[in-house]
Amino acid sequence: MPGYLLHEHATVHCAHTPLSEAIPNQTDRRVKVSGQYIVTMAVPYTVRRCTAGNSPCATAVWTTAAIRVRASGQPVLLKDSQALCAPTGATLKVVSTQTRVKGT
Repeated sequence: MPGYLLHEHATVHCAHTPLSEAIPNQTDRRVKVSGQYIVTMAVPYTVRRCTAGNSPCATAVWTTAAIRVRASGQPVLLKDSQALCAPTGATLKVVSTQTRVKGT
């Protein structure tokens, strides 16, 4: 299923609260969409402002990404890509991203 590519300023948060913020630890500096660098599956995310009680989400790793589109040899992240947060096991939710470039 095609999905829009994620970029460094896409709005992503953990499943616990829409007030949280998930940001990539780095971006692919070779590819841009809508003037912003994209993110690949190999890049972990840092989660801030999670409200999950005693052990809030701190990091997240992606478990699915594009099958046919790669950047620097890594699958790119799409709006429908899935991730798991540590230590809670919650998922990340991609709320908004650019709407010009799709991948599969």
